[in-house]
Amino acid sequence: MELFKYKKPINLMAKAKYFGALSLIVVLISWGIIFTKGFNYGIDFAGGTLIQIKYNDKNAPIKDIRAKLATVKKFKNASVTKFGSDKEIVIRIKTTSKNVSNDVGDEIGKLLKDTGNLEIRRVDMVGPKIGSELREKGLKATIFAIIGILLYLTFRFEWRFAVASVVALIHDVSIALGAIALLNVPFNLDILAAILTILGYSLNDTIIVFDRIREGLQKIKDKTLAYVIDESVTKTLSRTTLTSLTTFFVVLVLYLFGGEILKGFSFTLLVGIIVGTYSSIFIASPTLMLLGFDINDYKKRLADKKKRELEKEKLRNQFEQGIV
Repeated sequence: MELFKYKKPINLMAKAKYFGALSLIVVLISWGIIFTKGFNYGIDFAGGTLIQIKYNDKNAPIKDIRAKLATVKKFKNASVTKFGSDKEIVIRIKTTSKNVSNDVGDEIGKLLKDTGNLEIRRVDMVGPKIGSELREKGLKATIFAIIGILLYLTFRFEWRFAVASVVALIHDVSIALGAIALLNVPFNLDILAAILTILGYSLNDTIIVFDRIREGLQKIKDKTLAYVIDESVTKTLSRTTLTSLTTFFVVLVLYLFGGEILKGFSFTLLVGIIVGTYSSIFIASPTLMLLGFDINDYKKRLADKKKRELEKEKLRNQFEQGIV
């Protein structure tokens, strides 16, 4: 199925510098937001206690809840926010109980029993040391994933393709993280999983485009690199659009109807799908040109490689026949 019918390649690379400038501005703004505003770390990374409460008979009386919590010293600076519906709330406390036999959920339940018919639905506790370790391991996981991608693409294509892919991945992750910081989305393990998913999704799109570019370099003669890229991107445009739209609508449904607990995860994926599709076309491919990819040199290396393989095959045949 093809959404776009074309008789000649779309001249995308002629406008590459404008898309590059736009992306650079957005990435710099994202970094500025991250470094100035920072992330709203959830208890997974910051440590603390999270209590989810549902009121069965009425909407959660948030003002009364805050007033009740303020009467107890250790709950005084607790954060109280709605969770999905008006009847559910989440209480976040920056500290954890040192006494494992002391049930914070029961303590909160007794303190708020006069505010209505409530039900403690979830209690999560993470110590500050564990939160710090999770944050450090999450950062390492992302770095190792990018290094692995760089090595894999260097082996499969060549180093310029690998660097172009990593540039696109950094672009995608930067914008996604900037959106998370801007909208104060709680940064927890779900968000980290979404970031790693974006890496894989964006890489898959980029590899498909690069595969077509590599095929074009071998088949198309007497054309510039810009023409080959335009031809390759144009041929993959229908596939890229269909795949991205399908994934986007599935994740959109997850965001709208998946419940509050999946909001952050699905929101991050939505941003990642949009910027990942964009970067595979307008960032990764033009970066090849920026890195000085030479068609003639590439074809010469392919010819030399094929010649070496033929020589090895000839020697193998001679050996099997007893000539050598």
